[in-house]
Amino acid sequence: MSTAAKPKHIGRNITRIRELKGMKQEALAMAIGVTQQTVSNLEASETVEESKLVEVAKALGVTVEAIKNFSEEGVFNYFNTFNETVSGSSFGNGTYNNECTFNPLDKVVELYERLVLAEKELVQAEREKVELLKGK
Repeated sequence: MSTAAKPKHIGRNITRIRELKGMKQEALAMAIGVTQQTVSNLEASETVEESKLVEVAKALGVTVEAIKNFSEEGVFNYFNTFNETVSGSSFGNGTYNNECTFNPLDKVVELYERLVLAEKELVQAEREKVELLKGK
């Protein structure tokens, strides 16, 4: 059994970073001035020439080193560290309520009812103006 380290698959790293950024192959292709098929071939390649890697890194908004050293574990460790830092911070008690405390649909209905009431009041005011003008 070989203990040699398996080389990083640069194309796969590009794919994962692109996906994490929410970018499609077509968008990356446009950003670096190639076709979508070229990006597909690039992502299937184990190695990528340095000049192309620089272009891809710039388009993805990361460094060349980030692409070369990308790992799934690193991403999860980063986010776990971020969450641990926030929960242990001095911002309040470390707990955050990111859920709505009201029903958004109720708010929409309330705003609609206020709009309808305001419209009725406006129409009534206009009618009163017309009646005053008729009386003169």
